[in-house]
Amino acid sequence: MFSALGSALHRRRIAVLLLTLLVTALATVYGGTVSEKLSNGLSDYDDPGGGNVAAREIIERATGIDPQQGHLLLVRTDERLDKDTAAPKAVTAAAALLRSRPEVEQVVDYTSPDGAALISRDGRSTVVVGATGSMTDQESARAVERLQKAIDEDPALRGRTWLGGATPGHVQVAEVSDTDLAQAELLATPVILVVLFLVFRGLVAALIPLLGGIVSLLLTMAGLRVATEFMNVSTGAMSLAFALGLGLSIDFGLLLVSRYREELAERGPGAEAVLRTVATAGRTVLFSSLTVAAALAALIAFPQPYLRSMGLAGVITVVSAALFALLGLPPLLALLGRRVNSLAPRRWQRHSGAARATEGRWYRVAQAVMRRPAVFALAATAVLLVIASPLLGVRFTGVDPTLLPEETSAGRVAAVLDEDYDARATSPLQIVLETDGAPDTARLADYTERIGAVPGVRSVGTPVELDDRYWEIDAVLAEDPLTDSSMDAVEAVQDLAAPYPARHTGRTADFLAQRASIADSLPLAGAILVVVTLLLLFAFSGSVVLPLKALVMNLLSTSAAFGFLVWVFQDGNLGFSAQTGLEATTPVLVFALAFGLSTDYNVFLLSRIKEARSQGLDNREAVAQGLSRTGGIVTSAAVLFCIPVGALALSRLVFIQELGLGAAFAVLIDATVVRAFLVPSLMALLGAANWWAPGPLRALHRALRLDRMEHAAEDAPATTPAPDRTATPVG
Repeated sequence: MFSALGSALHRRRIAVLLLTLLVTALATVYGGTVSEKLSNGLSDYDDPGGGNVAAREIIERATGIDPQQGHLLLVRTDERLDKDTAAPKAVTAAAALLRSRPEVEQVVDYTSPDGAALISRDGRSTVVVGATGSMTDQESARAVERLQKAIDEDPALRGRTWLGGATPGHVQVAEVSDTDLAQAELLATPVILVVLFLVFRGLVAALIPLLGGIVSLLLTMAGLRVATEFMNVSTGAMSLAFALGLGLSIDFGLLLVSRYREELAERGPGAEAVLRTVATAGRTVLFSSLTVAAALAALIAFPQPYLRSMGLAGVITVVSAALFALLGLPPLLALLGRRVNSLAPRRWQRHSGAARATEGRWYRVAQAVMRRPAVFALAATAVLLVIASPLLGVRFTGVDPTLLPEETSAGRVAAVLDEDYDARATSPLQIVLETDGAPDTARLADYTERIGAVPGVRSVGTPVELDDRYWEIDAVLAEDPLTDSSMDAVEAVQDLAAPYPARHTGRTADFLAQRASIADSLPLAGAILVVVTLLLLFAFSGSVVLPLKALVMNLLSTSAAFGFLVWVFQDGNLGFSAQTGLEATTPVLVFALAFGLSTDYNVFLLSRIKEARSQGLDNREAVAQGLSRTGGIVTSAAVLFCIPVGALALSRLVFIQELGLGAAFAVLIDATVVRAFLVPSLMALLGAANWWAPGPLRALHRALRLDRMEHAAEDAPATTPAPDRTATPVG
């Protein structure tokens, strides 16, 4: 199959390249509008079938107010505020501004009933609350822009009023994310260019994977644009697409270009070099891309639109990178021929030959590890477990405006509320009771009293009738919504015996519902990940032992990455501020991404080990030569992947920092400790058992002719052109 593909791509190379150019141009035009269609609401983090979502929908139907949206105006005055005195001009101007906005349904300030909590501790600032109806992301952005413009133009508000709250927070998160992503691209691109030149030892070869990254990103944008017609796609999808698309294009490009250079040096330019490259490295790219896509596809098992859109974005990105590598890159290599080695310094040019597989530091490392495999296996496992140990104290938190930098207005408002205000009246726990008609007032009063007695609850409002079926009770928590104290209080309220069926919403209740939903979906996502990975690795290797061993190694490396994240962000190390916990969706994303990439690098190594075994080498020599052939490639690929992914750690948003740093560390630990020490030591310990499979499965593997895809090129007749002695192979 792959031999036929390689042959066809060589024959039709001009036509295929023109078609690739046309498809890329169409994708650029269509996908260029994707950013306007992406969503960025807190509802993206909710399970649409959760009770908290139902509670919000009930409140919105009855009142026209969306509990997840709204504006806050923080007003600083020159005088002390008192509930019994007239409001200063700035406060009345802020309230009037909010009342003038068409999206605002209700305005509350410190002069309103129960509004005393809206005055700061020092009495010189206050918060004016504007409750709004539901808005789309585009409507929210326009509303925030107009509000900010009105504040800047009003002398009574300018310089003493700051815009914050849920809706401005959502809008500014998207703005900060877009700005930081553009900055990450700007910083990463020149670094990547330099490292690509050093790794590929030539300018032409270095530009090939960068071209692949651009094409795959444009294809991904078009794919995401299609997806926005059917579902919510989060703005975070673009951050993932940039980092993953560029990283995988470099990985696949590095694998194919390095193999093509080997074939070019041995056989010269022509159809056979392309054919053998596609039949060997192309097969590896296919299985690698399938394993990464399968890991990210497991995210679709989660009901949260944010996780689903990240999973979909990941799958589209992987497919786009693989399509270019398998269909666009081989005809480009065929067209370039020996020119793939152009613009390379002569001192970097080196010969290629079979002896390289038994030379170099990676071959020596493999041989040294396999002389004492038990010692190295235990040492590598111990190192990974030590790095993972901070996981024992992991805590989780959610996304809210406090994550925004203080140079944004919403971030400043959130910081001031956290420091200067006693009560959290702007984000109460909202309890919606479904009655069967006129409720029993005594039972409602008793329930309200019991809520007020819960530790962590500061005050409870009077039950309010929403309509003839639903009533609402608001409870103000004593601490910030996402603290352990507040979460314990809300869980205690949820455990109270209510007089009528109860649903709970508010920032604390929403986070608890999100955390529970993620935990409920983990078994299904894990099952998808494990089953698909096992099947793909069995199809690739013909063994049942190697896939199981890969699962264990992937769990070790991803656990180490999580432990590292806890140590950096939760404990506050490496210059990062200590957080109350990891953002709840980050471990899921990092696990899927790191698991897929770990399997990806495992496939790179196994492909060369299998090739060496098919040439009659014993297990240990095959492992040593496999590591020798791929050690440099995997290490270079890992370093190059970490540049765009690690650039996300420069973001001002903590949850993006966690994703970038976690994925980068997982890749590095896998490419070093796991690939260099754990893999060869375990391969040596298991020996021939590595390749064991039950008889029926071996027969199935032969019947499906899966090995034939790999060995077809090896059976092809060789030609004998003069070897190209100017090749500059990688790794």
